[in-house]
Amino acid sequence: MAATAYSVALLGGARLPAAFLPRRSSVCHHQLRLQDAPRLISLHRARAASEDTSASGGDELIEDLKAKWDAVEDKPTVLLYGGGAVVALWLTSVVVGAINAVPLLPKILELVGLGYTGWFVYRYLLFKERAGRRH
Repeated sequence: MAATAYSVALLGGARLPAAFLPRRSSVCHHQLRLQDAPRLISLHRARAASEDTSASGGDELIEDLKAKWDAVEDKPTVLLYGGGAVVALWLTSVVVGAINAVPLLPKILELVGLGYTGWFVYRYLLFKERAGRRH
C-alpha cells in the first residue's frame, strides 16, 4: 500500500512495479537512491512515448470545435455574448475588490453568508420531507 502510494506520488499518477521502487530499509520514503534514477527516467520516457499516441485526440477535439463553430449560424451574436460574459466577469471582479477594500464590510457580509447558509441547511437539508409525504 505504501509502495503504491509512493510510486503514484513520485510519477504523478503512474504506478510502478515493486521492482522499480527503492528498498524501504535503505532509503527514506521521500528520497531516491542514485542507482534508481536511470530506471525511473527510462520508465518515465516510455510512459511519455505511449502518451504521444494519444496526442491525436487533441487534433480530434480541435476538429470537433471547428465543425461546431462552422455549424453556428449567427456568429456575431455568439461573439457578442462571449464578450459580454468577459466584461461582466471583469466588472464583478472590480465590484468585489471595491467591497473588499471597505474595512468592516467583508466581515459583515461573511456573517450574513454564514447565517444564510445555516438557515438553508436547517430549512432544506436537515428536516426535508420526503416527496411522497405531505401533511
